[in-house]
Amino acid sequence: MRVFFAAFGLFVCALYQANGQVPATVNPASSSTEIGLVEHLNETIPAGLMFTGTDGKKYDLKKLIDKPTLLTFVYYRCPGLCSPLMNNVADLISKSDLTMGKDYQVLTISFNPEENTGLAIKKRDNYLKQIKKTVDQSSWKFFTGDSATIAQITELTGFKYKRTGNDFLHPAVLIILSPDGKITRYLEGTYFLPFEFKMAIVEATEGKSGPTIYRLLQYCYSYDPAGRQYVLNITKLAGTFILFTGAVVFLILVFKPKKKLTSNNEL
Repeated sequence: MRVFFAAFGLFVCALYQANGQVPATVNPASSSTEIGLVEHLNETIPAGLMFTGTDGKKYDLKKLIDKPTLLTFVYYRCPGLCSPLMNNVADLISKSDLTMGKDYQVLTISFNPEENTGLAIKKRDNYLKQIKKTVDQSSWKFFTGDSATIAQITELTGFKYKRTGNDFLHPAVLIILSPDGKITRYLEGTYFLPFEFKMAIVEATEGKSGPTIYRLLQYCYSYDPAGRQYVLNITKLAGTFILFTGAVVFLILVFKPKKKLTSNNEL
């Protein structure tokens, strides 16, 4: 049975690698995870978490959530995962048959307390230009915040990151919230299919939550601090493949029907 699941994991990893999916979870089951994601399904965003919008005003995050919400954590000067993540969010908005502003909204928060409103405005304008259909652009909001509030929201949602010089090591994930602010789903990586996104929004509308399949994919990937991205762990997968192949050969030899020897009387 373990051999079967190892083979299944290898297949899924290869499939998502072909589709450009890069999972961001590192040891998601452990609360001691330093960089990555610890899923906090069914946790609810509390009132009182104040963030600064692109208009310079303070907003209570809880009060902004009145429909299914896609919550993203980035830092606007990020040289790594954040740009492909946000590019693909804009692409997802363009391709999905759901309508931003009507069916859902997007809230993007910088987890770098040193970033200001001016930078948030530049990033907002950049990504809104990438959307290739008519939407309510005010439904994708960009925020900055102070260190204490950022620590609260990232801890609540299980978003684990670490500062290294002027940059951060961090996961890439979309956190889906229900209209009452409950965490219902995590979509990890930098590439997302419109279908999986739609299903996540539909489930959030109904208040349903569930673990992500990408927990399985943590087996396949390792974080590369130098490249600031998650890369396919070839050594681990090659070892798994060799063990799987060996097990299959062993089972064939054990269960292969033996040929009956022909007796001299039957000749």
